[in-house]
Amino acid sequence: MISKWYEAPARALKLQLQPLAVRGPNPDFEGAFQAAAKGRASALITVSGSLLARHTKRIADLAIKNRLPSMHEGSEYVEAGGLLSYTSDEVANYRRAAYYVDRILKGTKPADLPVEQPTKFKFVINLKTAKQIGLTIPQWTLMKADKVIQ
Repeated sequence: MISKWYEAPARALKLQLQPLAVRGPNPDFEGAFQAAAKGRASALITVSGSLLARHTKRIADLAIKNRLPSMHEGSEYVEAGGLLSYTSDEVANYRRAAYYVDRILKGTKPADLPVEQPTKFKFVINLKTAKQIGLTIPQWTLMKADKVIQ
């Protein structure tokens, strides 16, 4: 299933999304990447989930093998060899969660606390992966990154 967060932007950019579902204790990532190649995919976006999180290195290796630029919802994928991630800053999120827990433990009703959205984000680029798949990342993009993996 394609995340609803990707559908509208893809339509606006006139991009076609090709869902690649993997399931079970032994997900068929090779089959998913073969389907991507058959569908002439030009990039890979992973959607966060516990199944994929256990296979970050395998997914990164297959993306590199298939020369697919990859975008991820977590920097752990980029640490494992994925190309890019742009996601809310988990440390900042945990700090805000701790603040909310503290307020609740001190007697504030949860319904009285405002709903918040993340305000800090992290952009991570794996330059080594970019070179492996033949991409040149513009200098201005590298300058905007919070972290560049050499």
